[in-house]
Amino acid sequence: MKISSQNSVLSGHVSVPGSKSHTIRALILATLAEGTSHIKNPLPSNDCLSTVQAVKQIGAEVILPETGSGSGSGGAGMSASDCGQGASSPAVWTVHGAGKNLHLPAGVIDVGNSGSLMYFLCPVLSTLAGQCTFTGDESICKRPVNHLIDALNQLGGQASCLEEGSVTPPFKFCGPIDVNKSLTTDGKLSQYISGFMMATSRLNGTLHINLTDPKETPYLTMTKIWLESVGVPCTISDDFKKISVTGPVAIKAFDKTVPSDWEAVAFPLVAALVSGSTVVIEGIDGSGSQGDDKIVEVLQSVGADIEWNKKDCTLTVRGHKGGKGLSAKKLPGAEFRVTISPFPDAICALAVAACFIEGRTVITDVEICRKKETDRIWAMKTELRKLGADIEEGDDCLIINGHEGGAGLHGGEVESYKDHRIAMSLACLGLGLPAGQSVIINDAECCSVSFPGFFEVMNGIGAGFKEV
Repeated sequence: MKISSQNSVLSGHVSVPGSKSHTIRALILATLAEGTSHIKNPLPSNDCLSTVQAVKQIGAEVILPETGSGSGSGGAGMSASDCGQGASSPAVWTVHGAGKNLHLPAGVIDVGNSGSLMYFLCPVLSTLAGQCTFTGDESICKRPVNHLIDALNQLGGQASCLEEGSVTPPFKFCGPIDVNKSLTTDGKLSQYISGFMMATSRLNGTLHINLTDPKETPYLTMTKIWLESVGVPCTISDDFKKISVTGPVAIKAFDKTVPSDWEAVAFPLVAALVSGSTVVIEGIDGSGSQGDDKIVEVLQSVGADIEWNKKDCTLTVRGHKGGKGLSAKKLPGAEFRVTISPFPDAICALAVAACFIEGRTVITDVEICRKKETDRIWAMKTELRKLGADIEEGDDCLIINGHEGGAGLHGGEVESYKDHRIAMSLACLGLGLPAGQSVIINDAECCSVSFPGFFEVMNGIGAGFKEV
């Protein structure tokens, strides 16, 4: 599907879906639980639906509401906040857990496009005796798993890629792993660390994880919050280099509400700023469990007019024509630096915003962004250059020489690389182009990976996205 994006003025109120990161953790822990759990406000995205299919293969039963249903009853949320619901009557997914009857799948686990599912579920299944094979779509089969395989082997998991000499899926492993060993790994990618943390709930003892270079640390905190909420003891040192989790814990069924997705909030937020529009984003999660809320502070530091009302769970974004809302606090010629590793999924949206910020923006510590659905640093550099951006790629940074109001940007046809965050960010950029200019985004349907109905939701506040 090709989508056209052009200069538009947005207005009104918009809600974003539930968090993908929270939804997948909830599904896996509900699968490990005994009894029936209810997950309220889940994200019905491709990655989460892949997780539904995977947990069914290992003993869980998942009941989804009919398409379009928003009814159901949920229980207590992850925090005292009542925020985080992207709709007035969110859907509820019912999970009958596998509990002690958890078993290896009869066939291969196909994770589709979901790295989170692959990295979370593999360690969990490595607690069982026997062999299991994981694969995924074309994108997943390009993502490195050597760090995961090394971790499994350190714990006695006998893991390897199916193709000799490969470091990418498909791969196989044979368990069970031994919790009485310790795990030492760099931890630059957080997902497999979260997987071992969840897996330890099934093991008899304490797993000590030593991270030499932890990066995506807010996601480790998110996993810790989830584990503690279901009774699994977990400690993380202040520098995130030492993690301890103790099992076994017989997890009991739970009712939880999935907070709204900060990774999705980034797109209407940046869209409002670059288009000079005023938009209210509702259902904002103020629990602090998602590191991507850092984007508000980052953009405010360069003059973005963003008001976060934590009581009402809203963000009011006031863009200003000419881009002044992004650069009012920035001194001419000053360099704006952002360390992205704590919230790497914001890289695409921030790169677009930087094109509208007067002066030099340097986004650093980007290595982990190269290991997502695609190499997002190379991809954003390549596609933004097609649209007139002055952007360059360093060894561990992305450098954008922006101009107030996005001066110098123009329309063009760009590739999404079937990466949802690239597609959404480039669509948002089109909203700030000069009148008469447009961006055509190829393979734009990939947005459904994390934000089902993105184009329809944004058109509801005036984006004017069109299929071409």
